[in-house]
Amino acid sequence: MVFELTRRDLLGAGLAGLAAAVGPSRAPAQASPPPPASPARGKAKAVIQIWLWGGPSHLDTFDPKPNAGRDYMGPTGKAIPTNVEGIQIASTLPLLAKVADKYAILRGMTHGINAHETAAYVVTTGRKPGGELAHPHVGAVVTHFKAFAAGYKGMLPPYIVVTRPQGRFSEAGFLSSKYKPFPTGGDPARDPFVVEGIVAQNITEERQKDRRALLGELDRLGRRMAGDPAVSALATCQEQAYEMILGDAGKTFDLAQEKPELRDRYGRHTLGQSCLLARRLVERGVVFVTINSGGWDTHKQHFQAMARKLPELDSALSALLQDLSERGLLESTIVWVGGEFGRTPKVQWEPPWNGGRGHYGKAFSVLVAGGGFKGGRVVGKTDERGETVVERPIYPWDLVCSMYELLGIDHAQAKLTTPQGVPVPISPFAAGEIQPKETGGLLREIL
Repeated sequence: MVFELTRRDLLGAGLAGLAAAVGPSRAPAQASPPPPASPARGKAKAVIQIWLWGGPSHLDTFDPKPNAGRDYMGPTGKAIPTNVEGIQIASTLPLLAKVADKYAILRGMTHGINAHETAAYVVTTGRKPGGELAHPHVGAVVTHFKAFAAGYKGMLPPYIVVTRPQGRFSEAGFLSSKYKPFPTGGDPARDPFVVEGIVAQNITEERQKDRRALLGELDRLGRRMAGDPAVSALATCQEQAYEMILGDAGKTFDLAQEKPELRDRYGRHTLGQSCLLARRLVERGVVFVTINSGGWDTHKQHFQAMARKLPELDSALSALLQDLSERGLLESTIVWVGGEFGRTPKVQWEPPWNGGRGHYGKAFSVLVAGGGFKGGRVVGKTDERGETVVERPIYPWDLVCSMYELLGIDHAQAKLTTPQGVPVPISPFAAGEIQPKETGGLLREIL
């Protein structure tokens, strides 16, 4: 299900309806004991997830194998040193090579799933597939504990997707639809950035104000029932909605307020400006931002696609890490970059693929930074062709529970509640779903 918040929804109900309801998982099975948790010591306040929709190739990004030959590395086939001794990344990411001290590379990611929907579910929920319940996206869980349960007061929705949801499954899972993210729609690389329900194309701010004044003049019922609790609540919602449209909160989406040279550094493309918007959102207190970047499902002509996609990722992500760091936001903001799986290490040169890479869940890479993650580190290792994890496997639940810990969420104890009132642990370890052979443990090396 895709959640859409229209202009009418905003005016009629404001943002109050974006807050709260909970629900949960399945009954626990016999499990291995959960990894030890550090009680709420996390200092992270927000998460920016850059979802490389379709699955990026680890060999072409953060785990290059320059000695594997053309059948694995294709025509680019090179690795370059970074500003951290001993760490190399693909030669197509020169800007990210200069800021490797700010991020950690997880080269041991694995789950063995090659289907988009199932892999995306596992990676973004940190739960195994199957069972009676559809678990919520990490963004919904974090929003519950860091926003709704904490008395969030911001005017902006606490959970935002730029620019549209994946549509592969509901981010709210078994939770209420109130836990779905607010999708911006539009394209932040265009001026103006037309945000659904907030920015109307070809309608000036002056005209919006005139419309508001006219609505007030026509609202005779509201004036006659002044003081009625229901009417007062509606009036408050309308004030909040107009603050989003005409006030400072809505101006968060106006990237023209940023210096042109900074926008250039991020890159004047959708991913670059989406990353700049994400920084503005967490700066205003938004708890979770997902940037859905498509185009990474490269079954055909993979290297032609990478010639376009990798320079965009390079400028956008390097600028985001530097910008967050310069503003003192990186230490409190987790940056999580990756897709549902990797791509086949061996290139499929034959027709109809013509140099494509297939789905590959056996081994892939994820980049994490900020929020307490130590930079300049590599965790996990694949073999000389990138086909198998040979050291320190990392499963999605290992990463997700590590992020919960950095966010101060006690994953060993915290629970959500289903609409039927059944409490469900947020951690598959606590729910008894993970066997010892299915975990490499939390990422203590970089926490």
